[in-house]
Amino acid sequence: MNKQLLINWIQEGTVSLPARLLKTYRTLGIDERELVLIIHIYSFLDEGVTFPTPDVLSERMTVDAMTCSSLLRSLVQKGVLEIKENNSEGIIEEAYSLDPLYEKMAQHMLQEAEVEKETAESTEEGEIFQTFEQEFSRPLSPMELEMLSMWIDDDGHSPDIIRAALREAVVSGKLNFRYIDRILFEWKKNGVRTLSQARSHGESVRQHHVTQRQNETKHSQQPQVVPNFNWLEQRGN
Repeated sequence: MNKQLLINWIQEGTVSLPARLLKTYRTLGIDERELVLIIHIYSFLDEGVTFPTPDVLSERMTVDAMTCSSLLRSLVQKGVLEIKENNSEGIIEEAYSLDPLYEKMAQHMLQEAEVEKETAESTEEGEIFQTFEQEFSRPLSPMELEMLSMWIDDDGHSPDIIRAALREAVVSGKLNFRYIDRILFEWKKNGVRTLSQARSHGESVRQHHVTQRQNETKHSQQPQVVPNFNWLEQRGN
């Protein structure tokens, strides 16, 4: 290849498009001809040409100027292309803007993220029900299912916190919904929202419980026995 041709080619630069545009243009209601037209407008804007005419655009495409004009109107109607008026020293100039396209792409990303989040939450909630049935070694009753749903939907407990409360009940040897509900109530009352906070709070109340028992039995000659902490006997019932 001629060296000068290669230099000219490099100097012309490249067009860098968001990969998401290629992935979502169909979802945004854009067809292939409109996509190519958007790419050319993007290229012209990058070159500093803010308002290429249909005639100029058609020179780079396989469609005529009239078709380009029709495609431009379609993009404007679909809300992905905007024609702005810039006032420079009293001279009004029109310019194409792809900001509406970027806004639609951003909105699409947010919607995708929301759907993914809802799907993940739904999956995690389904796993919570399975975890409880495994621990109880039986299907949950309708009342238990309702209570579990209330912990998630009404009380706003995260699946991780509910699992932690379940483990607390298992360790305490009191595997029943009333006991778990009491644990969650105490945690919520004390602002426990994370697993680390749950562990810290559990250690704190257990230590308080042990100290009370020690004070009650320090004058006794009987060997001291420290039972498991019972959340149902938590002060402030």
